Amino acid sequence: MVQMTGGEAVIRTLQHEGVDTVFGMPGVQIMHIYDAFHGQSDIRLMTVRHEQTTAYMADGYARVTGKPGVALVVPGPGVQNASAALGTAYSGSSPVLLLAGQVESYNVGQDRGALHEINDQQDVIRPVTKWCGRANSVAEIAPAIQEAMRQMRTGRPRPTEMEVAPDILAMTGEVSLQPPAQPELQAPDWGDIRQAAALLRGAQKPLIWAGGGVILSDAARELTALAEALGAPVATTNEGKGAIPEDHRLALGTGYYGHGASTWAAPKADVILAVGTRMTTQMTGLNAPQAPQKLIHLDADASVIGKNYPAEISVVADARLGLQALLEDVQREAPEPKWSDGELDDFRQLQAQWLEAQAPDQCEMIRRLQGVLPEETVLVSGVTNMGYWSYFAYCVRQPRTYITSSYFATLGYSFPLALGAKVGAPDRPVVTLTGDGGFMYALPELTTAVQYGINVVAVVFVDGALGASKNDQRTRFKGRMVGTELYNPSFAEVARVFGARGVRVEPERLDSAEQEALQAEAPTVIEVPVPTWAPPFQITPRQA
Repeated sequence: MVQMTGGEAVIRTLQHEGVDTVFGMPGVQIMHIYDAFHGQSDIRLMTVRHEQTTAYMADGYARVTGKPGVALVVPGPGVQNASAALGTAYSGSSPVLLLAGQVESYNVGQDRGALHEINDQQDVIRPVTKWCGRANSVAEIAPAIQEAMRQMRTGRPRPTEMEVAPDILAMTGEVSLQPPAQPELQAPDWGDIRQAAALLRGAQKPLIWAGGGVILSDAARELTALAEALGAPVATTNEGKGAIPEDHRLALGTGYYGHGASTWAAPKADVILAVGTRMTTQMTGLNAPQAPQKLIHLDADASVIGKNYPAEISVVADARLGLQALLEDVQREAPEPKWSDGELDDFRQLQAQWLEAQAPDQCEMIRRLQGVLPEETVLVSGVTNMGYWSYFAYCVRQPRTYITSSYFATLGYSFPLALGAKVGAPDRPVVTLTGDGGFMYALPELTTAVQYGINVVAVVFVDGALGASKNDQRTRFKGRMVGTELYNPSFAEVARVFGARGVRVEPERLDSAEQEALQAEAPTVIEVPVPTWAPPFQITPRQA
């Protein structure tokens, strides 16, 4: 055991756990942690301009690296400001640790009106965390942080929170560190595997749905190998983009709100294997499983299996271990392919025709971007029209290169999260697609990008509106517009004032502007004027 202050115990434990970056916003209750950063070089401390950005950046860092991202905030308003970002990480099953201050230990739970007090603040974030804890002594700090890390490395990763009072951070006490927890991966039950493999081998038209769990468990290779062994096409959720290269002959691309090439394939399937997906309500219309189709549901989180659609066979397992086991069993009696290449090509062609009919301008701009972006580019798809259409039109070939806010659909998340992704992947291009409404949420973080040299390219599509809501009023509410139109500054000029690059271009120059931005090696805002379009979820799905 070693004597140290509580603040030093926090830093020493993070170092011990392999943390190399912390995204923080200082304040009185956590200044002893800030003081402990002084004089050490193992962990970078990046100070941002809003607490929500601490957790967004931690999330982006975690999504591209697969390692826990760490955010540091004061109690009360700091925790509340960070909570939307924690919700985004929760919905995306991202390993984010929120280190939070507390009021003085003698004030906890007393409701005396202490500075930044919430009674009890863990009630605020418990719904969007996997585990919450509080250290009530210096000796408890290291075990609490290590337990938070263990929880993230066990089963389904999700955010955790650990908080500590300022007087505890100032105290000196004995600290003992245990070896970091190794990932505890859920192995499948072999009886379940044998049943699932037999059902897949005997299927006439097997189909695979791949979700974000495949990405999180680094199971893209196993998924592709199983699809090839079965001759089964693969459709993905938004979070699952990149689980199989989208130019693979068996890839159907994304299915979303009743749209996608999957809507032609899914109704023909007799057996569906869903891996690493909750099968949320975004899987509607012709994408949704229907009787008498048989569903095999494989997920590390037993609570999601069968929740939205009944499963014939449940396999509780880490996606990579479960897919490996299925592949081994299937290969013992490799089935003949049940889908022809021509049939799958027809589905993709029908989807391409639908896409060009519904969103020709969006598709053209995405093609222009795709033409200049390297394959390893990380694209953060914002809650904006171009982000929605990129689900279908942007081709992803590698895992961990496409990020969404999953079902939380958090407006304003994409730019700050992209900053964290760039910190985690400094040698790869990081591009975010955002709208004018969403970009304004985190506009001050341009200074964070400039201060730390975080060279993200933000493509801001400007229609002077909260587009999806305005289109909803234009259609469903018969043109009764109220509260959805926006006044904007010139985002290109604002970027330059902040010290970043800023350009305004027409859509036909988007590719050249993007290429220049990638070569500039500076934070860049590309402002693109566009009309207000309909998003895919406001377009009636195709009927059988």
